[in-house]
Amino acid sequence: QVQLVASGGDVVQAGGSLRLSCAASGSVRSISVMGWYRQAPGKQRELVARITSSGSTNYADSVKGRFTISRDNAKNTVSLQMNSLKSEDTAVYYCNAAAQVSVLPSFDNYWGQGTQVTVSS
Repeated sequence: QVQLVASGGDVVQAGGSLRLSCAASGSVRSISVMGWYRQAPGKQRELVARITSSGSTNYADSVKGRFTISRDNAKNTVSLQMNSLKSEDTAVYYCNAAAQVSVLPSFDNYWGQGTQVTVSS
């Protein structure tokens, strides 16, 4: 199995910055896509950003130009640099990875435990 441990959530003032990190461990053979999702109170979980093993990225329109996702394939880690934070960025942020754990060419979806980001205005 794969464990994802996220860290870096905090309380920050609007306009400030935070960096979230997530490390995958366990029986990881390969990870195709890693990403960050968030869920605000009363709302559905939504994609924030994701990155493939080759470095291709996708961002939610609401964070483009403010957030940057990166990963270290050798360490199985993914990070999210969040700048110019807004109150609407307040949410629990979840790390996600599509990982291969066996010799079979299939990837399963794994989630981290979530880390709280609170932006005060």
